[in-house]
Amino acid sequence: MSGAGYEITEQGPGERPEAARPAGAPAVAELPLKPALEAVLMVVDEPATEEHLARVLQRPRRAVALALRELSGDYTREGRGFDLRLVAGGWRFYSRAAYADAVEGFVLDGRQARLTQAALETLAVVAYRQPVSRSRISAVRGVNCDGVMRTLLQRGLVEEAGTEPETGAILYRTTNYFLERMGLRGLDELPELAPFLPEADAVEGDSPEGIPSFDVDDSGDSQTDH
Repeated sequence: MSGAGYEITEQGPGERPEAARPAGAPAVAELPLKPALEAVLMVVDEPATEEHLARVLQRPRRAVALALRELSGDYTREGRGFDLRLVAGGWRFYSRAAYADAVEGFVLDGRQARLTQAALETLAVVAYRQPVSRSRISAVRGVNCDGVMRTLLQRGLVEEAGTEPETGAILYRTTNYFLERMGLRGLDELPELAPFLPEADAVEGDSPEGIPSFDVDDSGDSQTDH
């Protein structure tokens, strides 16, 4: 049946209803794959997995994976201002690094909300020791980390990851947002910084060398370590 220029498919008992679409418009599975991927990726607010995209577009995962890589290559060859990257297990559009200054000027008005050195050091400890408790982090850094951990939690860079069986202490790990901000596909792509984060009983002093720095697009107030 149809009405007001839209086509509505009647469903039998137990069948899922299909969304109404303009009369004559092709079904999702009939749409050209690459433009359909572009349209969906324009509205995602986090990286979309190949499995999810394949399910939504009613296509084989292999075809979706191939199309995504071809699109990414096309954008690079054409020198587009945006890039399609596989980050944190999914695909998403990003502005190309060569145009970072232009994006920063527009979005941040020339300002960047940076994490403090204390926050960067704490984040590095979590990344390399996860899952890890606050007491363990404090032992590695040699200072109390409660204030910094609140900042990292609020910014979505770390999250709770259960409790320690022996003590019941809450454990923490990095999030997918952390991977996204760092431009990593997974934790196995973390740079080799382990030598700067020794076991707590071997710590003789803080060593900030080699700690990665990155900007968080967050204009809110930042907290410092006390």
